[in-house]
Amino acid sequence: MTRTKAGSPHDPRGAARFNEGRAASTIARATPDLDAGVAAIREVVRTLKPVPGVYRMLDARGDVLYVGKARSLRARVANYTQIKQLSSRLQRMVSQCRAMEIVTTNSEAEALLLEAQLIKRYRPPFNVLLRDDKSFPFILLRGDHAFPRIHKHRGARRAAGNYYGPFASAGSVNTTLNALQKLFLLRSCTDSFFNNRDRPCLLYQIKRCSAPCVGRIDEAGYDELVSQAKDFLAGKSGRVQADLEKQMAKAAEELDFETAAILRDRLRAATFIQGSQAINAKAMGDADVFALAEKGGQTCVQAFFIRGGQNWGHRAFFPRHPADIDAAEVLADVMLQFYEEVPPPPTILVDRDVPERELIEAALCELADRKVGISIPQRGDRRKLMEQARRNAVEALERRLAETGTKAKVNRELAEFLELEEPPQRIEIYDNSHIQGAKAVGAMVVASAEGFEKSQYRKFNIREAQTNDDFAMMREVMRRRFRSFAGGSFETALTTSSPPQDERNDSATAHPEEKSKPKAEASSRRTKGHEAILPDLVLIDGGKGQLSSVMEVLEELGIADEVPVIGIAKGPHHGREGREVFHFPDGREKTLPTNSPVLFYAQRLRDEVHRYVIGAHRAKRSKAITASPLDEIPGIGPARKRALLLHFGTASKVRAAALEDLQRAPGVSDTVARKIYDFYHAGG
Repeated sequence: MTRTKAGSPHDPRGAARFNEGRAASTIARATPDLDAGVAAIREVVRTLKPVPGVYRMLDARGDVLYVGKARSLRARVANYTQIKQLSSRLQRMVSQCRAMEIVTTNSEAEALLLEAQLIKRYRPPFNVLLRDDKSFPFILLRGDHAFPRIHKHRGARRAAGNYYGPFASAGSVNTTLNALQKLFLLRSCTDSFFNNRDRPCLLYQIKRCSAPCVGRIDEAGYDELVSQAKDFLAGKSGRVQADLEKQMAKAAEELDFETAAILRDRLRAATFIQGSQAINAKAMGDADVFALAEKGGQTCVQAFFIRGGQNWGHRAFFPRHPADIDAAEVLADVMLQFYEEVPPPPTILVDRDVPERELIEAALCELADRKVGISIPQRGDRRKLMEQARRNAVEALERRLAETGTKAKVNRELAEFLELEEPPQRIEIYDNSHIQGAKAVGAMVVASAEGFEKSQYRKFNIREAQTNDDFAMMREVMRRRFRSFAGGSFETALTTSSPPQDERNDSATAHPEEKSKPKAEASSRRTKGHEAILPDLVLIDGGKGQLSSVMEVLEELGIADEVPVIGIAKGPHHGREGREVFHFPDGREKTLPTNSPVLFYAQRLRDEVHRYVIGAHRAKRSKAITASPLDEIPGIGPARKRALLLHFGTASKVRAAALEDLQRAPGVSDTVARKIYDFYHAGG
């Protein structure tokens, strides 16, 4: 990778994923400094060649402002120095630019794909951002077992087998899977469960599995079911249904009414799947349909997923983008980011012409390793389908605007009730969970004007306050969250911590030249952006004691006057919803009417942090239940641990064993035995 920097003494690319809600206001408040920005860009242009690639603009802190691709890097980047020809948005961007990074590629199509990857990773404020960070569910028919398993799958497609999707939601996958189990009687259990059965499970009893685990069907018969399932999911449902009808008629003729009844039920399952298709797309094969609607400064992209002529659901996306970006460009960027996670089908239908359509087709062909075509339907069933997608986009956007208006009103009323200067754009809610001080976990959830920002959630494993002291736990959480602001360093405070969930697997999707970066540089990039942002409101689940603990820490750090903090408790009738009391730092208490929308919103915020922290605590507790003291010994894997436990019986006996006894244990060499003995008897 060719990497170029200018005008920056250091490069802490820590807050690449800073809060998007603050990004827009940051742009608006930016002090223009065009000369410095142009100078930084000109210094980079001198080293560039007329080759394809991707460029990143960085601000003074190293945060990514914009990611772009170019057929000729020298010509494209040089355009940013022609200030009079730039729009106001690009001028603001150039004024904040202090450094650039360059990645050269072999082709413009490769640059286009890398651009989409980097946009999803860094989420720059000047790019179009596909904010839906949920992975799409698939149905996976495994291919690594004599009796393949069918189940729901999310995430990377590493397992061998056939993937069918994407489905719009987990609910649509579950409904389809239930029907497929009735139709084809394929197993859904794990391999370990399969290998340890000596009698059929409940699924066999309710006619949703053929019980290959106990030999109720042979391998040839099961292979036939698998073949039928593949045909059905590939769109050849008519052939499967006709075959089932013949088998049912034959069984009836032979007076085998039990088999005929089973086949009848399977036919009903097939009919259910066909009847659940709200969209007629039999002649479509595999296709995706995209339609865009604009209103009130917001955009909605509606996507329909058609696979094998069957409708597998639809989803509405609400991308974030600067106001002066053309709708067709928004649609193109959304599609490219969408297909970073989902394999593109052979046919993509859009409701308008997108810029660089041929280049996007070439990039998607490279991604799918087969031909992919983008077209605008003009007539027939495809046109009707597009009109339906467009209507859905308009309706989804109108619902979104109505919800946004309601949320904005509630936010204004919340600010008025809590005596804030303006409606909060970033609310952080805190709680902790433990059992008598054991397995204590603190949690922070984040809400913006558009809903919960789950990529910003954070868990805190309580390390210092191990006693049954809620106040000490809350102080530790606050100190760790806001320690980077000690002394009032609000602009440059960055704290390294674990990456958000959607950044932990960056290396799996990174461009080869990106993967070659030094580990230290990659680590600095993964610093959480919210560490450098003060929230507009902090809500504490608790009363006066918890609130006092929080204020004590904020005063120590010197930011007590910068962060509004409110405690929310359930009041004198603990456990009765609607009697919550809001505690202010000055000792005042306020309540709301039981039917107040502001109260419902505050309860929802508190319930979300409850859900998150209790889940984290339970996960920690479950992990501890299955943990073994032998896990602490370096170099002892599952096989040796199992061998030691089988030989000695318990972990305590392993600890008390003499060196000679350890050496006699099966599967334990003299070196490993010495390592175990030294671990338990060091200094003894």
